[in-house]
Order: sequence, then C-alpha cells, then structure tokens
Amino acid sequence: MNNTDKLYERRKKSVPNALGIFNPSSIQSAKGAIIIDADGRELIDFAGGIGVNNAGHGVPEIIEAIKSQADKFIHASFNVSVYEQYLDLTEKLCEILPHGESTKAMLTLSGAESVENAIKIARAVTGKAGIICYDGSFHGRTMMAMTLTSNVKYKEGAGPYAPEVYRLEYPYYKPSMNARMTADEFDDLMIMKLHKTFSSTVSMSQTAAIILELVQGEGGFTVASKKYVQYLRKFCTENNIVLIFDEVQSGFGRTGKWAAYEHYGVIPDLSTWAKSMGGGMPIGAVIGKQEIMDAVKPGLIGGTYLGNPLSCVASLASINYMQKHNINAAGDKVGKIVRDRFNQLQAKYSKNITDVRGLGAMLAIEFFNPETKMPDGDATKAIVNKCLEKGLIVITSGTYGNCIRILSPLFIEDKILEKGLSILEETIQEILS
Repeated sequence: MNNTDKLYERRKKSVPNALGIFNPSSIQSAKGAIIIDADGRELIDFAGGIGVNNAGHGVPEIIEAIKSQADKFIHASFNVSVYEQYLDLTEKLCEILPHGESTKAMLTLSGAESVENAIKIARAVTGKAGIICYDGSFHGRTMMAMTLTSNVKYKEGAGPYAPEVYRLEYPYYKPSMNARMTADEFDDLMIMKLHKTFSSTVSMSQTAAIILELVQGEGGFTVASKKYVQYLRKFCTENNIVLIFDEVQSGFGRTGKWAAYEHYGVIPDLSTWAKSMGGGMPIGAVIGKQEIMDAVKPGLIGGTYLGNPLSCVASLASINYMQKHNINAAGDKVGKIVRDRFNQLQAKYSKNITDVRGLGAMLAIEFFNPETKMPDGDATKAIVNKCLEKGLIVITSGTYGNCIRILSPLFIEDKILEKGLSILEETIQEILS
C-alpha cells in the first residue's frame, strides 16, 4: 500500500463518508501548477483547489505576507478592533471591481457565506422575500445557498429548505439541444419565461433578488446569454429587484477579466466572491453599490472571523501579484490554448463529445454516450481516474458529472499546460476507443 492509499485508509476512520472525493489524489507540497503527492509523484494540477489557485501554488509574496502578519496578530475581530489589513483589502476590491459611482464591500469566510449575506442584504433593502435562481446553479452548502443550489446530490435529505426560492431555466443556448431555433429566438423564449414566472409563480412585488452565475461552476461551465443578461439588468432596475451575480468561481482572471460580468457590459447591484480572491486562504466578499450596502441596519451582517487578518493580507498580496503579472491576459491565453485543443477533440469524437463551452480559461468538455443517448458520467469518471494514473489531476462538473472542467493555475508554464492537455487527450482516446 502506497502513502496515498494509507492516507485514504486513515480518512475512512475519522472523516465522514459524506465528505465527497472529487479526485483520489494526495498532496504534500506544491509550486506553480505542480503538486507533489504523498508518494513523491509530480502531478499537473488542472483542478486548482476547485478554482482557488488562479495565481498558482506557493507564490512567495503571499507566503511572506502571511508570515509577516502572523508575527503581528492573528485575530482580533473587525467588529471589536478595526485594523488596516481589512481596509486595505476592501479598498482594493472597490478599486478593481467598481459597482457604479460608489462601491462598498464586506468580507466573509467563503463563497457560501457571501451568498447568504447577499440574500440577507437584498431582502433587508427591498423588504421583499422572494429569490429567483436557476437550473444548474451551485451557490454553496449552507441553508440558503444549498436551497439556491440546483443539483439534488448536494441537498438530498437536508430539507426542509429555505422558503420563497423559485427557479428558472438557465439561459444557455446549446445548438445540439435547440436545433429548432436560433440563438436569438432562444433568448426571446428565455425572456418570455422570465416574464411568465412573475405571472404564474411569484409576483414582482414579492421578489427581492435574482441571483445568477454568469458561468455556472458545478453546473458544467454553461455560459449565460449576453442578450438575456443585458435584458435582466434592465428588468431588475425597472422592477426594484436586486440583481446578484455569483462570481465565486468565475472571478479574478478565470474568464480573462477580473469579473465575468465585464464581458456583458452590465454591472450587478451585488456580487459574491471567494476562491481565488484569497490566494489559497479562506476568504470571500460581498461587493455592492453603496446605496444598497448602506441601507442595511447595523448588526444584520458580520461575524467573528470575517476578514481575518491573515486571510486579508494573503488576499491583497495575491491580487497585487495578479495585477503585476496581468492575470487577465494569462486567463485569455490559457483559454485560447485549451479551447483549441477541446475543439479538436470534439471534431475527432463528435458522437461522444457534444459540447465545448465556457468563457476565457473557465472551460469544460461534455461527454455523452451515443448508444444510450444519455450523459456519460461513467466515461468521465474513468477519464479522471486514468488521468491521475498518468500524472494529471482533473475534476468533473455538470448535473450528471459528465463534464471535465479546467481550473488550472493561470500562470501555468506553456510546456506544463501542453503536457497536461496531451495526457487528457491521450486518456480520452483510450477511454472512448
């Protein structure tokens, strides 16, 4: 039994089975886009800690910032003692992600906590309760976030769920599934369904917010229609509905921009962040228009550990590092390379690979079984496991687990990226042949 297997045996004895295993790998150290596992093997990281390591592993500036802060103080609670590390970060967030003329930000511990707070803010400001979300969405595992999440595997048996949550069809046009209409006709249909919701499901006078992932993470990297999103912005403004974009997985260079919403030419009222915002440390944020953020009564939002100083300095160091080395250009470059390889694979295996989708370097490839005419989660899982044997870590996504998503560090070396893609291509050929 190797060291990785021994770790998983230990895991079984003290960790609940319900804590899922997305990839059966291990780690003892990491640098850049390379992980060294418990047996000393080098593994190429295409999972990035589930989208956390956009800047890569072991960034010296981040490590030094954490060490330096640890010598000063580790915790005080921002609600008790104000400290500059929190303010340095919120000022930076408001600078790079402005929400209109004036922006404010609050810090959280995670993406789910960001979502919980964004919903609380929207309800408090509007005085309304209804929340609209979408099929395929993933917003976290806490109670409201879990309710908003679409896939039942993340919530089965955990009900009753939070009330006043309503779900719409996600506005992603897939030619193979919507061959009878053009993309423009599909957008019009989705807009019609939006309006129908407010006449048959919940009234506008009861709706506080609409929350949307512009690129769905766990949902398989589906991308929201630009026409629909631009219409949604206008619709929410006209009807006193808070528009929330969940950028937890799509932010900080992943789509080739700081925010996915920059591709759409619209600005949300509130947005939620985490993952690569922290450079590996647990931290998130809710960013919003000042008039909305300041309309909440004191005490409604906050928490003991929100904006922990170690996480604050790590986040700021990571953002500064990403700015210095142009993370957005890196995301754009990686995205073009990956999409080109994925398109080639789809052309070669057109019966098995039914979609290549995403934005920037947030890309996924979708597998179907041509015999059963169903999503091929089994083949996808086999590809993940075989890739690990060959030295590549990848993870799945999609409601049926039939997509492989790419979340590699964006500052990955060209030769390492190409090697990883070659391993993936070789493995797909073996599994599908």
